[in-house]
Amino acid sequence: MNKTLFMHIVDRISNEIHFFRPKKDGLGRVGLSSLQRCTTAIRVLAYGSAADTVDEYLRLGETTTRSCLENFVEGIIYLFGDEYLRRSITADLQRLLDIGEHRGFPGMIGSIDFNGQALQVTYSVNGREYHLAYYLTDDIYPKWTTFIKSIQIPQGPKVVLFAQHQEAVRKDVERAFGVFQARFAIIMRACIILHNMIVEDERDGYTQFDVSEFQQAEDNRSSHVDFTYTTDIPTNIANMMGARTRIRDRQMHQQLKDDLVEHIA
Repeated sequence: MNKTLFMHIVDRISNEIHFFRPKKDGLGRVGLSSLQRCTTAIRVLAYGSAADTVDEYLRLGETTTRSCLENFVEGIIYLFGDEYLRRSITADLQRLLDIGEHRGFPGMIGSIDFNGQALQVTYSVNGREYHLAYYLTDDIYPKWTTFIKSIQIPQGPKVVLFAQHQEAVRKDVERAFGVFQARFAIIMRACIILHNMIVEDERDGYTQFDVSEFQQAEDNRSSHVDFTYTTDIPTNIANMMGARTRIRDRQMHQQLKDDLVEHIA
């Protein structure tokens, strides 16, 4: 997180959340500053550390640290939730598709460890066209067209290369959220909001990718959002069963995985 963004958060929270306003004790001495309280919360969130580990660094005891964390996550949700805790817009989805394609996985929009729904996109792999975006997952997930699992015991150079790429890309997201898997839902919501704020703040300055390599003309993309698709489909039993059948198509799942193996190789 850039200093400018952090100070923006500190400024909003200190002005609008009473807990973070500096207070004086009975002798007129000013207590903990807003900066100390926010820094405490951020450090606990960032490192997943215990509440008593910031005592020497920030001069806060365990009880105060817990209060800082609780009030901070509640303040983040209250002040920034409406703006940053939202469904993906078309531009967000297209950017995910571009990054996924740049890393060898056309049509890939993320990596998950929980139940999700596929968004409608169109992309081609190994000369074949597909219409369901997919997530990279580990081996516990079923063989559906929206899940692309790694290969536990890869045989042959092409399959080994695919497994290496799949696991490397998947672990990016899993590492980012691994610290918070056992935390309360409210902390997860605050972390997602903070993540989205950081992404927006640093969107044009990522060091992970040379943005010019995948932000090319639309004609050079194989993955794009399908604008002809509408989510306003009647939820009758025929449509529901049709969508269920497409998502759970094991033959299509294996075909897509085979095409990805060839594409990456």
